[in-house]
Amino acid sequence: MRGWWRDFTDLVLPADCAGCGAPRTTLCARCRTALAGSAPRRVRPQPEPAGLPAVYASAPYAEAVRALLLAHKERGALTLTGALGAALAGAVRAGLDASAGTGTSGTVVLVPVPSARWAVRARGHDPVRRMALAAAGELRRAGTPARVAAVLRQRRPVADQAGLDARRRLANMAGALEVTAGGDRLLAGGRVVLVDDLVTTGASLAEAARALRIGESRAVYKNATREGREERSTGGPEKAKWETGKWVHGAAKKTVANALGPPLRAAVIAAPADSFEINRN
Repeated sequence: MRGWWRDFTDLVLPADCAGCGAPRTTLCARCRTALAGSAPRRVRPQPEPAGLPAVYASAPYAEAVRALLLAHKERGALTLTGALGAALAGAVRAGLDASAGTGTSGTVVLVPVPSARWAVRARGHDPVRRMALAAAGELRRAGTPARVAAVLRQRRPVADQAGLDARRRLANMAGALEVTAGGDRLLAGGRVVLVDDLVTTGASLAEAARALRIGESRAVYKNATREGREERSTGGPEKAKWETGKWVHGAAKKTVANALGPPLRAAVIAAPADSFEINRN
């Protein structure tokens, strides 16, 4: 109800630019350019946490971009969703282009990093999921099959990350996320991209990547065991015993290592200016 009312008031009442305050426009041309006027690039937090996938961002987190993200997230400026989703889609495309040589195709599956339940209740909406849906629509309009799979959830409460340094953020997020029951099926056959509005230390994205990899690995082992039983039913006793044991052991190890197909990628709208990669291999 709160989100519907915000949508309605945004349409009927005059608004100023959420980025700079320019009158009678929710997003002026200058702030739109700051948000999505440059090619998205790889970003690397320093220090870079273990397990962090390659992250691509559309804009530095400064001035107008910071104001736009905060207006959408904290003040419910929902008319910004389309522009923010388009910026996120650009970062997704950059990550996919970088991994194009893996030979993997298929639907792009955007997995939003989940917000705490208390934060969603307080804001009246889930900003990251909302932007992910907008980004998926933008990708589809450009000819790339895409959908959103909100398969991650918090398995325990976490503290507000604001004010925590990199070490404490990692400790705060360690083991905090898990894949929902049956969530692995929603990822099957897709090109999985983790999405969030912002990356700073990378703690949340690293934890989300860990949870996805663990969830996928469990699904692979389960399938390998089931297929191994089918193998035993089709051959002679001794042959099946030897071949099945070898196949299950070998296939499971091999598949888990490549469970998500190409390297897992992540995309965000913004990152600190000093984390943008410059002339790195």
